[in-house]
Amino acid sequence: MNDWLFHYTGVMEISLLKTLLKNISSFLHLSRIDNGCSEIVKKYYITIEELLKLIKPELESIIDTELASDEPLQKELAGMSQSVDELKELFEDCHPLMSKVYFVLKVESLLTKVQTHCLEIFEVLQSSCEQLPVELNPSSLEKIKHMGYEKPSDIVSKAIREQVEGSDPTSETRSKIADLLSLKTNQELLIEAVALENLKENAEQAEKSDDLEDIEEMISLITHMHDCYVEMKQSESSNPVPIPPDFCCPLSLQLMTDPVIVASGQTYERGYIRNWIELGLNICPKTMQTLVHSNLIPNYTVKALIANWCESNNVKLPESVRININQPTSPKSNGIQIHQEEASSPVHHVRSSSEDSGKATTETNTRDESKNLDSAGPSSTGVADEGLPANDSSSSTPATSDVSGELAAEFRAATPQHEVSPRFGNRARNQIWRRSSFGPRVVSSVTETRPDLTELETQVKKLVNDLTSASIDTVRTATGEIRLLARHNMDNRIVIANCGAIVLLIGLLRSPDQKIQENSVTALLNLSINDINKAAIANADAIEPLIHVLETGSSEAKENSAATLFSLSVIEDNKIRIGRSGAIGPLVDLLGHGTPRGKKDAATALFNLSIFHENKARIVQAGAVKYLVELMDPAGGMVDKAVAVLSNLATLPEGRAAIGQEGGIPMLVEVVELGSARGKENAAAALLQLCTNSSRFCNIVLQEGAVPPLVALSQSGTPRAKEKAQSLLSFFRNQRHANGGRG
Repeated sequence: MNDWLFHYTGVMEISLLKTLLKNISSFLHLSRIDNGCSEIVKKYYITIEELLKLIKPELESIIDTELASDEPLQKELAGMSQSVDELKELFEDCHPLMSKVYFVLKVESLLTKVQTHCLEIFEVLQSSCEQLPVELNPSSLEKIKHMGYEKPSDIVSKAIREQVEGSDPTSETRSKIADLLSLKTNQELLIEAVALENLKENAEQAEKSDDLEDIEEMISLITHMHDCYVEMKQSESSNPVPIPPDFCCPLSLQLMTDPVIVASGQTYERGYIRNWIELGLNICPKTMQTLVHSNLIPNYTVKALIANWCESNNVKLPESVRININQPTSPKSNGIQIHQEEASSPVHHVRSSSEDSGKATTETNTRDESKNLDSAGPSSTGVADEGLPANDSSSSTPATSDVSGELAAEFRAATPQHEVSPRFGNRARNQIWRRSSFGPRVVSSVTETRPDLTELETQVKKLVNDLTSASIDTVRTATGEIRLLARHNMDNRIVIANCGAIVLLIGLLRSPDQKIQENSVTALLNLSINDINKAAIANADAIEPLIHVLETGSSEAKENSAATLFSLSVIEDNKIRIGRSGAIGPLVDLLGHGTPRGKKDAATALFNLSIFHENKARIVQAGAVKYLVELMDPAGGMVDKAVAVLSNLATLPEGRAAIGQEGGIPMLVEVVELGSARGKENAAAALLQLCTNSSRFCNIVLQEGAVPPLVALSQSGTPRAKEKAQSLLSFFRNQRHANGGRG
């Protein structure tokens, strides 16, 4: 019996030693280390490989000896075998998108254990040297004892400890961590944050409370490092005019040229977010929400706002953005791709020779007119509700954007200095020609994020239920709270829509209670900031109820109804639906008789609708030209908006006739001479249409002294302005020669 037990125990001990040697061999033959892994992974692998190669021969030498049954040795063999096996699993799971912080803390802990086991094994073997078949290699022991390597875990642990104790890590500490772990760029920090969020989710599912607490501390550290990095980059900007943060891509931290909206409602530069998604990252880098789809929706609102901001601040928008990201590759891509991509500029003008001849097709005109969006950008598109009286102090200060990053601030342009304008009596031109603002309304918006939306969903569901109450006071309160919630951030807008509020709010647009109607239309305006909600609102038959508000509502309700219609009209199909639903008449009425803000909202909505050819005749027939010409008085601050709409209407015979009849030609010439860059561009386009289609209008334009400002514009305007001015001047020359020939 004792012999059998001894034999069984010996076999078990030898088996344990063989298992350790097998684990060591498996680790030494890992094939994925060079497959796209980061340098820090390779460095640790080399260190561990060196350590295991030092101990492996010593273990192999005792495999057939009685030493295998030594109890202290068995303890070390078992511990080391487990640690090596865990190391093998850790390295097998390595991929370019893993958390470097978690990896370093984990690998150094295991490496320390293995090193300790190696030293203990050597000590046991030295104490039994007479039983060894060969002598131990003393140099191996010395190398193991004094094996040194960089220990990023020390500095990371120190930084985490400082944060837990309430003092943020110093810039020197952050810099060391960034250097040691290759977390030097915005994208690297964001990838690290995403990786830690994934680990947190896994720990929550596995109910590993200890791991969860450690991971949350790591997330806190990386979040702090990222915030500091963003602040540093903003302070280092060489641009003399600070770029509004909401105009910068959260990935590139640079001014966006082709902004797009992702499934979470956030806005990014197309090229950067596309590369992010192609890496295999399906998480929004700003909100850490899972992206339910990879569609990229053009954000025309932000695109127009950026263009206007650039013009107002004399900032040149890059023609293109070359993306050169030192990207890790996706674990799915097997280490294949790191590529560059070029994103096209959002601000460009398609030139149409057919339009220059005055015989442009509808399609060509539509292409050309759509460029005016850069100049007549939204006053209220996707604009969160102010919810403030007109004289509220916050309405005169730039607004901070909500989490969506879709809306930023009010833009004010410099005032050119000019002499007295004969067309406006004795008013000084520096008091008149103020470049109008095309930014959104000023918002008092709160930036906030909601990592857990459960509480919000509960709150919204109760409010949505209250919308169906028989009590007017309850409904009034519920619409008011939804209106405010929809103002604050994109998470709120998505949750409100998902809880079924849109259909109920649309129904309340016909409420006889003025406050309920105001709250409902404003809530819909705020919800429409999200492009998915835009489609949902339009598909829920909101257009006719919005028109009802335009016709019957209070001043505020009418303004926000016009702004909502513009927001919905960003979607091409909605331009047709809105125009055919009878919205144009009430919008024109608001344009002529509304408050200053109402007029701006109406002009902006009419501009967008006028891009669709069928709507132009409706706008002219509704009498809009008279009001647009009146709004070209620079004192009203709406010149660019009015000229942009008139430029589109000038492609119709009835539009040109109305412009001439209402005295718009002298005003257009004035804009060519003294307007903003976009105003000059659109005024020149309108004059080209007028002159090439009517000799009478051509004579009026010449009599107004248009040639000198057109010559100046042909040399120093925007590309499209130069084209229009040169075409018009060429037309004048040809007309003069033709008249001379007939004489």
